[in-house]
Amino acid sequence: MSSNEARLGPDGEPIPRTEEEYAQSQLTLRAIVSSKEAGVIIGKAGKNVADLRDETGVRAGVSKVVPGVHDRVLTVNGALTGIAKAYQIVAKGLLDGAPAMGMGGLINTNGTHPVRLLISHNQMGTIIGRQGLKIKQIQDVSGVRMVAQKEMLPQSTERIVEVQGTPEGIEKAVWEIGKCLIDDSERGYGTVLYNPAVRVQTGAGPLSNGGGGAGLSMGRSYNRTGHGADFSDAPAPYPRRSTSDAASRPPPPTTTEDGEEIQTQNISIPSDMVGCIIGRGGSKISEIRKSSGARISIAKAPHDESGERMFTITGSAASNEKALYLLYENLEAEKMRRSQAPQE
Repeated sequence: MSSNEARLGPDGEPIPRTEEEYAQSQLTLRAIVSSKEAGVIIGKAGKNVADLRDETGVRAGVSKVVPGVHDRVLTVNGALTGIAKAYQIVAKGLLDGAPAMGMGGLINTNGTHPVRLLISHNQMGTIIGRQGLKIKQIQDVSGVRMVAQKEMLPQSTERIVEVQGTPEGIEKAVWEIGKCLIDDSERGYGTVLYNPAVRVQTGAGPLSNGGGGAGLSMGRSYNRTGHGADFSDAPAPYPRRSTSDAASRPPPPTTTEDGEEIQTQNISIPSDMVGCIIGRGGSKISEIRKSSGARISIAKAPHDESGERMFTITGSAASNEKALYLLYENLEAEKMRRSQAPQE
């Protein structure tokens, strides 16, 4: 059994993990950084990021520069204790490096610097807690200020949680956030990772109705996993499932007629958006199934108090990729339509 799997007591309730078990649990935690911030994190000839790895034992890297894109993604993978320490070092480095970067409005004279963490939309409820109690507790314990953005980032199921505080406060907050993610790791599977480059490739214009080829050709460029595969240079965007995932999800993966592994991904869709994705008489969802070749099933009822419904997508990596893209294209188009509709 992996360190991230919940153990159940005789009464069927999960046994709480000890602090030591949390400390050693493996996790991947990503953050969005600007190009200038990325420069400070990497350092001259990669010195800063190398020192960070040596000091904390984590694997850390920043996504490549993409022309015309100002955001890059910092990925930190390792034991939770190392990840929390790594974000403390990053926050301190950004604080010290801010004046030299000429980062304008981002400089705070009160010894704090914001870190924009990327959190799976499906796991956000665990961090916010019922009526916001958990996020308040994390802020109280660490002394940071946290703001969770409501919208998912384009073409992904990730949202930003901005953490503003001292480097020590950020370390404590990341430790608490990490504990939530470990407890709720099951719901992180199938996360569609945000990739800043996708914005450029799909173009900034209005979304097309049919999901034309130009938008889909970018499918290969973004990794989608909660398991740290950002570090692999493999061309396929899906790594093989980790044992912890496979063990908890019977039946085992089968293959398509072409010998490709069949994979399953879950995404949550707000209830008020489900109708626009299904379409009149199921026309839109039928079209997405046909066009992508993936099977898509929709939960009849919301899966928790957020009122969101679970969509389960099953198929080859390429089919799932296409189905996810088409689902998001429909979502974005509906959001745009609603934002432009005259208010009642």
